[in-house]
Amino acid sequence: MSLEITAFELGDFQTNCYVVRDSSDASGSCWIIDCSYQPEPMLDAIAQRGLTPTLCILTHCHCDHIAGLAKMRLRFGPVNVLCHAAEKGFNEDPVLNLSVFIPPSVSAPTPDAYIGDGQLLELGQYYFRVLHTPGHSPGGITLWCAEAGEAIVGDTLFAGSIGRIDFPTSDTQAMVHSLHEVLMKLPDETRVHPGHGPSTTIGAERRTNPYLRPGAI
Repeated sequence: MSLEITAFELGDFQTNCYVVRDSSDASGSCWIIDCSYQPEPMLDAIAQRGLTPTLCILTHCHCDHIAGLAKMRLRFGPVNVLCHAAEKGFNEDPVLNLSVFIPPSVSAPTPDAYIGDGQLLELGQYYFRVLHTPGHSPGGITLWCAEAGEAIVGDTLFAGSIGRIDFPTSDTQAMVHSLHEVLMKLPDETRVHPGHGPSTTIGAERRTNPYLRPGAI
């Protein structure tokens, strides 16, 4: 497989941000998935490899996933930013993006377009399907590449845990649905790339994650 997903653990919240590319694509195009505080290690790596970001896709719009967007644009110009339509206004609003609770407040660039469930996004020879996985936040998404067996899940699912559901815009029942009716429907061998912590697989989480047991949340 020529699909490359490279993780960068950024900022005080140790947020996983990703650079995704088709290494067989001679154009050097890549995506940035989330752009946290202190994004310089990721931005430097992109520049050093001679890659060109064509999209920045946000798994959700909490401050630790958007705080580096302005620096990204200073480095690479007007890279289009996408997020789910349910989080329209989050980037600009420190209350919605939660930075008001963990100063300094963040007001990030407004997304250029909004994406929805089932939408297909093309990167080189690969297609990623947008899966709406709310619960942690109303516009949480998973980017699933069925052909390569990869899923970038944001803060919905972690290795051995799940995203917090005690924020003002969290929704417990939505999280239950996202976990059991969306993510757990993916093949066991699917590699999971979360917003925090190590990567895992759907099968490993199905077998061992205590939050996936019936009635756990």
